Amino acid sequence: MTDTDTTTLLDLGPQTRILARLADGVREDRLTDGTPCPAYAVRNLLGHLSGLALAFRDAGRKDLGVTTDTSPQTALPDIGPGWRAELPVLLDELAAAWRDPAAWTGMTRAGGVDLPGAVAGAVAVDELVVHGWDLARATGQTYAPDPAALRACHDFLLASVDDPGRGSIFGPVVPVPADAPLLDRAIGLSGRDPGWTPGPRTP
Repeated sequence: MTDTDTTTLLDLGPQTRILARLADGVREDRLTDGTPCPAYAVRNLLGHLSGLALAFRDAGRKDLGVTTDTSPQTALPDIGPGWRAELPVLLDELAAAWRDPAAWTGMTRAGGVDLPGAVAGAVAVDELVVHGWDLARATGQTYAPDPAALRACHDFLLASVDDPGRGSIFGPVVPVPADAPLLDRAIGLSGRDPGWTPGPRTP
């Protein structure tokens, strides 16, 4: 990915605000429900969102250290008692970091992997859009991602289809009709079934 790609200088703010609203809409009794990510309950997905917001904020700032060096597979993420106040702040800081044109240039690091800035930005967009869908589906909320972020996410995922390293990040592509909504096509490219619905809830 180069500095001329559509993700370059994309404002992440509209998508982070959508994600913050979704998080705010999560009821306490939904925190242990399952999500489209098989290993994650809702609380783990929220913990992952907090961790990725922190990591990609620092990746955008080129502030490399523990937050950018740690693989997300190191431990099962979870939320702390202050997550409702903390997550929106982290998401705002993430968006602010990537408004700096320098974030999209040079090299940076996220999840312990060295990446060109533009690639790291594209990964951040993908995470925000796809995990927004995960959270909305798991908690019964409607979801309309930021159109620019959705387009960038779809293009990034489409470009990954023939990448030999794709299997370490995404599941196998789920076939989706060519005339399906763009969000469904992006979700299928991420390895998720756009028709996923939560199973029966435990009383």
